[in-house]
Amino acid sequence: MASTELGTFLKARRGHVQPSDVGITAQSGRRVSGLRREEVAMLAGVSVDYYTRLEQGRERNPSPAVLNALAGALALDTDLREHLFRLAGLAPTPPTPVRKTVDDSLRELLSSWSHTPALIIDRRLDVLAYNELAGALYSGFERIDNLVRMTFLDPFGRRFFTDWERATTSCVANLRLALGHTGSVDDVRALVLEMHDASAEFRELWNRHDVRGKTHEAKEFRHPAVGDLVLEYNAFDVRSAPAHQLIVYRASAGSPSDDKLRLLGSLAATTDRS
Repeated sequence: MASTELGTFLKARRGHVQPSDVGITAQSGRRVSGLRREEVAMLAGVSVDYYTRLEQGRERNPSPAVLNALAGALALDTDLREHLFRLAGLAPTPPTPVRKTVDDSLRELLSSWSHTPALIIDRRLDVLAYNELAGALYSGFERIDNLVRMTFLDPFGRRFFTDWERATTSCVANLRLALGHTGSVDDVRALVLEMHDASAEFRELWNRHDVRGKTHEAKEFRHPAVGDLVLEYNAFDVRSAPAHQLIVYRASAGSPSDDKLRLLGSLAATTDRS
């Protein structure tokens, strides 16, 4: 698996780098989109034959030094670089299987945050737990089970995510990153195959080989009950469950979105009491 995925990844990523991005003057009549193999080899300081064997899967054991050189040649950011190393079999293997359950203490913590939507996800973006306000935020979806399915397959997703294309790109880049973790690879592959059959948009984005993890950014939502919301989220790794992330949303204090988030909480509380 690793050599095939590694070669496919290298080929896809060199297609994203233009000669001008790395100081190469392109000749007129150029037929290749992105860098040629010999250009990547030159930038990385390896032979063209060696690099070709990497792409073709005939070279299976690149050294960390070679991978670092390739990452520099292809202008890979932190997530892409880590993914490259995992595909080459140089990432540490998790000592225990990936858990699908959330500790009771963490569930209680989520429940205590009555004014903040918060949820726990795993690497393949399964939603493992969420608090009341997060449930109200995602209430338009048929099921709150997996962020990839929700975004691509539930018709509500196209209305809920104001920038649906950005949301889909982020989902696929997160899933591609998860594929490099040995403890999650079987579950991730199963979801990829499911989505590959179900969505043409997913197939197109998957072939781009973008890799990116969740960190911190603002997202725009269109909720049927309170209207447009702009929420920032932060993603935190759960130390007690290495494959889990805590996602916490917030609105800027005093903003219209802050007022709408409070209204959404009131509506959710009223619904629960009725």
